[in-house]
Amino acid sequence: MVRKKMIAGNWKMNMSPKETVKLLGELKPMVSGSDVDVVFCVPAIDIVSAVETVAGTDIQIGAENMFYEEKGAYTGEISPNMLVEAGVSYIIIGHSERRQYFKETDEMINKKVRKAIEHDLTPIICCGETLEQREQGITLEFIKKQIIGAFMHVSPEQAMHCIIAYEPIWAIGTGRVASSAQAQEVCQGIRATIRNIYGNQVADQIRILYGGSVNAGNAKELFSEEDIDGGLVGGASLKPEFAQIVHYKDL
Repeated sequence: MVRKKMIAGNWKMNMSPKETVKLLGELKPMVSGSDVDVVFCVPAIDIVSAVETVAGTDIQIGAENMFYEEKGAYTGEISPNMLVEAGVSYIIIGHSERRQYFKETDEMINKKVRKAIEHDLTPIICCGETLEQREQGITLEFIKKQIIGAFMHVSPEQAMHCIIAYEPIWAIGTGRVASSAQAQEVCQGIRATIRNIYGNQVADQIRILYGGSVNAGNAKELFSEEDIDGGLVGGASLKPEFAQIVHYKDL
């Protein structure tokens, strides 16, 4: 089955609303109309500016986080309804930085996944191992646990529309990149885990992205692997270089 590639930018805690308008204004003509799905996942304060800037194009806007309750006394959090009304289509869930700095557990991530699906937001579910776990040889075992936890109580029909992003923690923002063979091995293992849970149809359809120091120099090789369906791009999504990654076939 041919799965449409996706190139998603994760801006993390970067860009003010004014900077958002400037950067997306520059990138918009460079990435719209491509044969891949292009998504920018931006800080909450930038969402409205981002949605307005890309209006009328096929570029989609995503959020970087969301709480799993509809409303209430959760100071500082953002509900799915707020994101939907603001024009968000995708939501990053379970990024390693959320797990590390904000102590998000597999149970919390599962609640967020289910709440996102309930509101027709497409979750980009992150997983990945530390360098220590890789050196111990438990990468696939650890990531399988993360995937099983994230998809608890998610139906096959719902799972089919989810996206998984494999990001080895040791490659995020470090300049170190998993080799295409390493990335493929894990993404293949993720697809096998989905196949064990849901069967062939879901496993063949679900998109798996690679993230971790993706740039114009390595994108084509990474995305040519059978089980890698695009990238979740960090630092390079803040630069015009992002357009080269979107057009990786021409590199």
